[in-house]
Order: sequence, then structure tokens, then C-alpha cells
Amino acid sequence: MSKLSVLADSLVGSEIVKLGNEINLRKSRGEQIFNYTIGDFDPQIFPIPQELETFIIKAYQDKQTNYPPGDGILPLRQAVGDWFRRVFNIDFSNEEIQISSGGRPIIYTIFKTLVDPGDKVIYTVPSWNNNHYTHMNAGKHCILEVTPENNFMPTAADIAPHLKGAALLCLCSPQNPTGTTLDKEELIRICNLVLEENRSRGADEKKLYIMFDQMYWTLTYGDVEHHNPVSLVPDIKAYSIFVDGISKAFAATGVRVGWALGPKDVIGKIRAFLSHIGAWAPLAEQIATAQFLNDHQAVDTYLAGLKKGLQERLEYIYSRIMKMKAAGLPVDAIAPQAALYLTIKLDFKGYRYRDIMLDNQSDVTQFILSEAKLAIVPFNCFGADRNNPWYRVSVGTCTMDDLQQAFDQLETALTQLTR
Repeated sequence: MSKLSVLADSLVGSEIVKLGNEINLRKSRGEQIFNYTIGDFDPQIFPIPQELETFIIKAYQDKQTNYPPGDGILPLRQAVGDWFRRVFNIDFSNEEIQISSGGRPIIYTIFKTLVDPGDKVIYTVPSWNNNHYTHMNAGKHCILEVTPENNFMPTAADIAPHLKGAALLCLCSPQNPTGTTLDKEELIRICNLVLEENRSRGADEKKLYIMFDQMYWTLTYGDVEHHNPVSLVPDIKAYSIFVDGISKAFAATGVRVGWALGPKDVIGKIRAFLSHIGAWAPLAEQIATAQFLNDHQAVDTYLAGLKKGLQERLEYIYSRIMKMKAAGLPVDAIAPQAALYLTIKLDFKGYRYRDIMLDNQSDVTQFILSEAKLAIVPFNCFGADRNNPWYRVSVGTCTMDDLQQAFDQLETALTQLTR
């Protein structure tokens, strides 16, 4: 193969896609695999809102198949602004909102807009894809290894020593992969740290921005609340860019409608990048999403049903893991907080299955897949250490009957391991 660009030669593909390819190969050989790796929904179990589907079909029937405006259609930007105003009591003008085909183009163009080669990017591990986006933009990785003691979320004390010279602070709450949320008081402290850092910089120096990915903000459970930085610390609005959309809120991962909200000058540059990339949401889907967001009753009703189904699954897995823990197995979990993920611990490195020694966490992952037929994502796929014993379980594609069988098999497999 001929030599390619330095970036192409150094780029690592998605670890989750690699795991998915192995699962698909096993399934093609006739294995029944319970695949809880992908952060997606089975539309037969969790369909998109019926109203949204109807609006999409109607838009196509009305021949709404042209290029959309580069910044997104005005009715959708207005609907997004109205939703933020209604829920968070924050005002964003239409010029401060950019529509795209899901959240990924937004994240990519935020990096392109703010990060020069060698600029420091602060992010936690585990977290979704920040390591890859930093690499693709030749940024300087500033990695914060977070712990289960803080629900795998960063604290202000974790972040404070690293703010000097940083261009971007990546925060995600609720977080992928952990399904956990930022504490209100910690988020206030983090915002104040960023404001203090920016006040210390000269007029000709780049400012530090927060990329706040809240794609899962609608999916919180029990007493857990989603906290928005600008609602808590209004002055941080000048240095915050939100990543949001319908992918997870409405089980609409394939519909591809996302948006950014942020300072007008930053959003304008994101729009300029997207004008060359062309990663716009399709016109029909934009029209339909605007119509659906304006139906507040339909939005609230759909979210209540979606959350109920996801919470039921997350709580079931949590109860099974806690039962195994009580029985003396080296497992653990963090109680469900948000998103469609549960964080579980399977700490079996150094155990033996018959004549096979599980020498590392990769062996544990393969054992679970081979013997329990359960596919889940190890945190090393999200930048954590290779021997990190924590995993993401995603519940958007499973039925309750599937879960019972899968975790029966997992419990049976784990009880056969010996020291």
C-alpha cells in the first residue's frame, strides 16, 4: 500500500466498530449473541415518535428534497431556541444555533474551529471519541483519568491544574459511556474556573471554551437532574458550545438531526466549516423535527414512555449485578442515573476457567463473549487503561426477556471461574 497522509497512517478506527465486526462474525457462524454494545435503539422496541415519522413522510410527499439552508431552516432553529428557553430559561438567537446531520459533524467542527495544532485539549477517560477528535486535529492530549468514586465524572479539583494554555475543555453530561451526570456544585465550580482562567488571559490570547455535549440530557431517572452550565453560571454562555439533537432524545439515531448552540462568532465559523463539508441534516427531516418540537404535549408524552422503558432495563441489570456482588463475586455497578447505559465492573483478571487463565481484561471480555454470549464494551474502548475492569452496557436494543436470559448466562459463566 502506498504511503498516505500522516493523519491517515496514524488514525485508529473505532474500537466499538471493531468489536461489532467480531460479534457479527460470530453471529454469522450461528452463535446467539446478546449484543449490548451499540449506543442505539431497536426501532421495533423503541420506535421514533409517531408524530415525527408522520411529519417526515409528509415532507417527502411534499417534495421537500432540496439542499437545506447552510445554517438549518429557520423554523427548526426557532424551535430549538424555544425548547431551550422553555426548559432551561436560556435565550439563544437564531444566529447562535446551527443545525447539522447529528452531533458528530458539530463536534468535529468545534475542534476545527477552536483547536490549532499543539493546543491543549482537556478531556476525561473514559469518554466517547475525544481522544480521536484531539488526534485528528493534532491537539495536545490532556487526559484526566476519572474514577468510580466520583461516578466517572471530573471534579473542579481534577480540572484546575490543567487550565493554563488549554483551548478546549470537553464535558459530557449525561456521559457516554458511563450513564452518569455532573454534580451541580462541581459544574458551578468548573464554570467559575473557566471564567477565572479567561479573565487572566490577554486580549490577544485565545480563550478557553467548554464543549458541553448534552445529547442524553432528556434521559435522566429518579431524582437525578440534568444541570446546564449556562443556567447555573450565566456568564459562561460566552465560552460554551452545546452539542445536542434528536438522536437519543427521540430514539432517532438514523434520522440525523443535531444542533449546536453557542456564541455567534463561534457558531458562524462552525457554519463556515459545514458549508464545505456539507454535513447538513436532510431538509425533510428538519421540517419534521421543527413541527414535532413545537408540539410540547407530544414531546413530553414520548419522553415519558421512552424513559420508562429504558429505566426498567437499567434497573434490572443493576439489581442482577448487585445480587452477584452480594453472593461474593467481584462485580459492581453504578446505580442508573441517565442515558441508555449502565456502568458495570467485572473484575476477573487472574481468574481461571477450566485450563484457561484470564491474564488480562481482554481475556475477561472474550470469556464473557464466548461463554455467556454477552457482548458489552470495555472502558478501554473509551480511552481508559487496557486492564480497566469497567464496562458499558447499552439497553436500547434489548427486551426484558432477553435481559433475563443474558444475565442468567452471565451469572452461570462467572460462577464457574476459580482463583
